[in-house]
Parts: sequence; structure tokens; C-alpha cells
Amino acid sequence: MLVSRPLTGVAEVEIVGGGITGISCALTLAQAGKRVRLHEARAVASGASGRNGGFALRGGAMAYDSACEWLGREQAAEYWRLTEAYVGRMGKLGGGAFRRTGSLRLAGEDEREELLAEYETLREDGFAAEWRDELPEPLAERFPGALFHPDDAVLQPARLVRRMAGLAAEAGVEIREYDRVEDLDALEAETIVVATDGYPSGLLGELEGLIIPTRGQMIATEPLPERLFPMPHYGRHGYDYWHQDEEGRILAGGFRDFDLESEFTSSEETTPRIQGALDDFVEQILGRRPEVTHRWAGVFGLVPDLMPVVGRVPGRDGLWTAGGYSGHGNVLGLMCGDLVAKAIAGDPHPLLEQMDPARLIV
Repeated sequence: MLVSRPLTGVAEVEIVGGGITGISCALTLAQAGKRVRLHEARAVASGASGRNGGFALRGGAMAYDSACEWLGREQAAEYWRLTEAYVGRMGKLGGGAFRRTGSLRLAGEDEREELLAEYETLREDGFAAEWRDELPEPLAERFPGALFHPDDAVLQPARLVRRMAGLAAEAGVEIREYDRVEDLDALEAETIVVATDGYPSGLLGELEGLIIPTRGQMIATEPLPERLFPMPHYGRHGYDYWHQDEEGRILAGGFRDFDLESEFTSSEETTPRIQGALDDFVEQILGRRPEVTHRWAGVFGLVPDLMPVVGRVPGRDGLWTAGGYSGHGNVLGLMCGDLVAKAIAGDPHPLLEQMDPARLIV
């Protein structure tokens, strides 16, 4: 259990959620001199922040060329550059939990032109990117090309968040684990941040349920002698993703489109259909069926427009939220936790206008 000191005096800000968003927010506020208390219903990093595939990718949930159409080219470029900066911040905070490897987005037969268009737009706007026509086995037979992002990374997400939580505690944050908040009126601070992403909190009023709980399932294999996937790999429009850790285990996730209706849930239970698809996929890319040693699931928040939801919650003074990362929560969670903290301190980033929670309430 994480050890932190009780606050002296009344809390100025209280945060609900001990994942990467809440911890990032708490750390920034404490370093700015605020008295901060954080509440986590289980242990720090016990939700999606400790249950994901460990990808640290720049950008948002939408492709860059799509973001240019949606946000405008200048704002999309600013968004992407900001996420690149937070990959760098993650590297500074993460220590041995973070490795800069690059990432490989693989093109299926129906994705090649789509990925090429994104690659060309990235290059036109000055972003580092490489197109690869020739891929090593066992990828070459399955994918006719790939987009390589050289500055992306892989991490051990729970270790990163717990490391950051230690820094937050050292900065004066009171961290209360196993302390579920069910009523905002029970909190003493005038400013409250709900940072539970896809896990329903019951605290967000009209916003509750508009960030859609979505389950992501994963497996980990026994350590393998061959090193085939040293970086994040993802394909089929992001429905499949995998890499090998430093011990040689393949960590594979996704395939929720095999039973999509069942995956819109806040349950962390694994299901035979998705787990079977993951087993089959690993067998296909390896040519044999390795032993699977771990199976798990986490819940992330999906938003139809694929933009994070960050800012003041309409209808309640002093209430803020940050979440809705649509499966890209490692870097976006770190970033948005920091951005909401800075906004609370009176320094809002211009991009927060695109992330305003009020846009979800019609």
C-alpha cells in the first residue's frame, strides 16, 4: 500500500481516481503548491492504467490526416506536437518502466492507402515518420506495408503510475487507497477532479455514461527465445495490438470487434470468445501455440468523436473531469491530467476548447 502523509489544513483540490490521469493531475498541483488529496477505490494503478498493453504513442485516437480535417491543420499539428512532448515527459518520469522503441502501425490489405495518406500528411507537416514496404517475417506475409513512428515507446504502465504516485506523495499529496467516493458532498475541497475515464463513478451528473465504458482484453505468453516484436505493433485499424516485453513474453490485446456488443461494459472479466481470438492470433503469427500464462482485462472510456473530455463539468461549480481517451490513455492520461491541473491553477491550454465536456451534452 502506498504511504503518504495526511494533509495539514483543508484540501484545496480533491481528486477521484488513482490512475495515470489522477496521479498526473495531483503531482502537477502539488508541485504548484496546492494542498491535494487523492482518493482511489482500489490500489493506485489497479484500473486501466495498470491493465493496458503498455503503448506510449504520440497523437490521439484518430489518424493524423483525419485530425487535420476534424480540428483544422494548425490545431491538429499542435495537438500532435503536444503529445510528443508528453511522451518525452513520460520518459523523464518513468525511469526503467519506459523504453523508447518506436512503434509500427501495420497496414492490412484494405488499409495501405489509408496509412500512406496519413504518412504523407505527417511528413508534409514536419513530423518524423517512415514508410516501410518490406517487413520481416512473420509480418511480411500478412501486411503489405507499415507506418513507423520512431519516437514512440513501450512501458510497464503500472510501474510508471506507482512511480509517479511516489513522487506525488513526496510533493505532499495525501493518497487514500481503498477509499471509494460515492458522494461529492462528502468531500471538503471546493475544487474536485473526477479522473476515472471509462470506469463509471456516478459523480458526473449529465456526463455520466457519455464516456462509454469499453473493455480491452489481453493475454501474455510464456517467455519465448526468439525476439520478433521489440516495439508496439498494431493493425486492423487498431483492433489488434501486441509486442514482446524484455523477458520475451508476447503481450497481445484487442479483437473486441469479434464480439463488440459485449465489450461495451465496465466489467473486467475476460470472455472465452475474445480470449480465444487472441490465442489464435498469437498462434498465427508464431506458427505454433505458446503457453498463455496471464489473461486480464481493463476498461477504457470511448468517446464517439475520439477527442478527450477535459475541463469543467457543466452544472456543478468547482467540478472538473479528465478522461475519454478512446484506448490511448497512457500518453493522453499523463497529458490531460497535467492540463486540467494547469487549468485549475489558472493557466488553461488553448486545446482544451476542443476537449470541453459540454460538447457531449446536447
